[in-house]
Amino acid sequence: MLNIELSSFYGELYQIGQILLAVLLGGLIGFQRKKSGKPAGIRTYSLIAGGATLFTLISVNAFPFDPARIVAQIVVGIGFLGAGAILHKEDLVLGLTTAAGMWVVAATGVAVGLEMYITALFVSLLTILILTLNEEKIIKK
Repeated sequence: MLNIELSSFYGELYQIGQILLAVLLGGLIGFQRKKSGKPAGIRTYSLIAGGATLFTLISVNAFPFDPARIVAQIVVGIGFLGAGAILHKEDLVLGLTTAAGMWVVAATGVAVGLEMYITALFVSLLTILILTLNEEKIIKK
């Protein structure tokens, strides 16, 4: 039988809950993107949010003396993903909003990992609101 401390077990269950919350918030933003016909949708945004939360939890728990080191690398990794999402086509730039969405979702995942739940929820709802705005109608008025 495994020798697992009960407090450690409950702590990890709590962390699983954090990851599930991040995946849910990322998925809500991804749902809005999918509904708008964008290629990066629920799965992409959920994975980014969940991964950012997991890296944050690993950083805070395994390296409490310097948790910022791993968290800072999340920004670098998301920058790499975002750069891959941006396409230049003649005079048109495509994917910039997708890249920005990935950046915000990763930050939301970090916030969840740092137990900043209200902030993460607020930013997720604000992001959905911003992504729902129709720029063409705003500009024409």
